[in-house]
Amino acid sequence: MDQRILVIGAGMAGLFSALALAGPGRRVDVLERDPPTPSGGADEAFADWNRRGVGHLRHSHAFLARLRNLVRDHHPALLDEFRAAGCQEMKFADGLPAASKDRYRPEPADEVLTVITSRRTTLELVLRRYVERMPGVTLHSNVNVTGLLGQVDAEGRFACEGLRLKDGETEREERADVVVDAAGRTSQGFDWLAEHGVSWDEESEDAGILYYTRHWRLLPGQSAPDRGPAPGAGDMGFIKYGVFPGDNGCFSVTLSVPEIEETLRVAVMRPEIFDRICSLIPGLAPWIAADRSEPISKVFGMGDLKSRWRSTVKDGKPIALNLFFAGDGLARTNPLYGRGCSFAAIAAYLLKDVLDAGTDPAARALAYQAAIDSDVWPYFRDMRAQDRQAIRRARNTLDPAYRPRFKARLLKSFAEDAIAPAIRSNPALLRAFMRGFHMLEPSTAWLKQPATLASVLGAWATPKALKLKYYPPKLGPDRAEMFAALELSATADAERLGLVAA
Repeated sequence: MDQRILVIGAGMAGLFSALALAGPGRRVDVLERDPPTPSGGADEAFADWNRRGVGHLRHSHAFLARLRNLVRDHHPALLDEFRAAGCQEMKFADGLPAASKDRYRPEPADEVLTVITSRRTTLELVLRRYVERMPGVTLHSNVNVTGLLGQVDAEGRFACEGLRLKDGETEREERADVVVDAAGRTSQGFDWLAEHGVSWDEESEDAGILYYTRHWRLLPGQSAPDRGPAPGAGDMGFIKYGVFPGDNGCFSVTLSVPEIEETLRVAVMRPEIFDRICSLIPGLAPWIAADRSEPISKVFGMGDLKSRWRSTVKDGKPIALNLFFAGDGLARTNPLYGRGCSFAAIAAYLLKDVLDAGTDPAARALAYQAAIDSDVWPYFRDMRAQDRQAIRRARNTLDPAYRPRFKARLLKSFAEDAIAPAIRSNPALLRAFMRGFHMLEPSTAWLKQPATLASVLGAWATPKALKLKYYPPKLGPDRAEMFAALELSATADAERLGLVAA
């Protein structure tokens, strides 16, 4: 008898859940509240697709190497379809700093460090159409999930038996062996558990930034600018930036502004201010030059960014049986790191392994959470620590009285005078660093290797004059210069916070 699985949501988490769980002995139904995809291709999807629950649908996207490798290993035909739709693959060698290119020697392992970049709408369109064609998978649009079926057992666990649905004005129930809540950050699954008196452990805090994205298309006969000394992504303290090559001649620029920088984050929503900022940043200016590209969108903003971790095991016991969470409903992250889609796909394949391994509901629940804790939690913890540091830096930037302590100065020197020149001068070190960034091994594992640490400490000990060419160039104007160029008050936010007299 086939095992029936209901998946809530046809966003990235729901589609990867279907991709992973479909197979012999399973029937997968994906329930999506939004209408079907628009007809046509990538441009039609970008222009017309309305996804109410996906606030970042038109923000910059990329599939990190680990996610790209999952697709390559399990569904190579899907990878081919991404390519056919115009999605780009950025290889390790494409990201080498100019100062170290002459020292680069290709290795077979470099292939696993390939990234897929594209407009999010194109990635989701291709993935959805692929999933819809898979045997044993049915995708239902315009279906609202209104609650869980089941009851709390004698041990206080909610035993899930299916879902309550609403199609138009028709309410019905659907029974299932397994339910996967992949509804994203607007998921109601935990709220429904609360209605049954079930509680859980949760950690949540603000990411401290807001996100702004605009899209461009290269003009006929134009191509992306050659990689120069100025990087296409960087952190200027008061603003972070990145350019993302997309599909079919498109690309996007994302500017990330600290929440505390209210003056700038209000102004950046204006297209002329957004474009002016880009023109003042050497790594972005060549991309948006009027003779190279033209804007094809407004500025899209995204706020309410949080880091949130939920656990489905409390006091060593599962809080629910036959109910699993994937994606932002389980682990919500700052999109700055580009790991949301990867987390969702990793969770889907971890769940597949758990369901394949046994049928006991309690054992499955415990095994799934243990796998998530082992694989995903370390990356979440490291990202949250970086967010906390960035929030402190943003506030210190506004405070004219701030003077860093010795430990802060030491850590800053280690990052800027040791790590940065080391990985910019040595492709082997950059390769090791990128393996952590792309979740192929723990984030800090590369720095714990004796040979690697020795190289980094050696770079730290080298006089600055001897390693000048391995420092990144100035990313752009400093804060005062940028605000002056934008005709914004550089002191208004400090005055608002009481850091300086009004």
